[in-house]
Amino acid sequence: MIFADKIIRLRKKNGWSQEELAEKMNVSRQAVSKWESAQSVPDIDKFLLLSNLFGVTTDYLLKDEIEIEEYTDGTDEGIRRVTMAEANEYIECRKKAAVLIGLGVLLCIISPAALIVLSGASYYYGISAAVSVSFGIVFLLLLVAAAVVMFSYCGFKNAAFAYLSDEFETEYGVAGMVKEKDKEFTPFGIASNLIATCLCVLSPLPIIVAAFLGNGFEVCISVAAALILIGIGVMLYIIGTVRSTSMHRLLKDGEFSKNPNCRKSESSGKFATVYWLTATAVYLLSSLITNKWDYTWVLWPFAGLLYPIVNIIYKHVLNKNKE
Repeated sequence: MIFADKIIRLRKKNGWSQEELAEKMNVSRQAVSKWESAQSVPDIDKFLLLSNLFGVTTDYLLKDEIEIEEYTDGTDEGIRRVTMAEANEYIECRKKAAVLIGLGVLLCIISPAALIVLSGASYYYGISAAVSVSFGIVFLLLLVAAAVVMFSYCGFKNAAFAYLSDEFETEYGVAGMVKEKDKEFTPFGIASNLIATCLCVLSPLPIIVAAFLGNGFEVCISVAAALILIGIGVMLYIIGTVRSTSMHRLLKDGEFSKNPNCRKSESSGKFATVYWLTATAVYLLSSLITNKWDYTWVLWPFAGLLYPIVNIIYKHVLNKNKE
């Protein structure tokens, strides 16, 4: 295999275009094109730079009789190499996990909705408070239990890819395949984030309308509707984030270029679960202690509005600690 073919192979293996390789080598794209078409060869200093850049020996680059890549000392030793099949399996696994994690967070967020509506019905329509609260709590616990099962299942399936949290290299063609999938996913990712943002911003609207036009019970229903809007928005955001994160992890770019152990998507579901369970506990305690079910529902609009802010602060603190 001649030098030109080796450069093409190594460049494509890393998923780089000629322009990207030229930028890393501090040469023009035309120079790279000439190397790959065997019209010229680089200077000795460029050979050394190519050797360091690709992690292969200079003998492999210079000697045509060496067909198999020879890695420099320490480059390949003990480092997991991810195959095309493994990369595809990981992306598909995280694609399914994205839906389950997003759905689990949605269930956690809307879990108090029935309790709020039934509490309002108890106050305004004379339904037994004990019965309404009991049914509401049962509904809440069932949804949270289902969410926990989803999170646990995703964690179990993701354990098979724990090696991606350590140093790894991708085999030939993997980076290019992942970049193509990421390019195809980008429009959906942008759309899901935009819709998620709009839903969270508009979530207080049902409460505002009900406060001006409806009675107390309609306000309770509007709070449940606001939680549903927030839940759908957060679900869409998580679906987009988990899928995008899986591809950036394989490419080792963005946040993973500096911190390969980053687990942003995994922590999102855990944070949402803790946040909404805490909000539910505060709501129940304040309502049971004061017995003011007609007033304590106002905790939910505030919880919904504060969620994005607290989530941003949480991620900032998490990233600072990892640095």
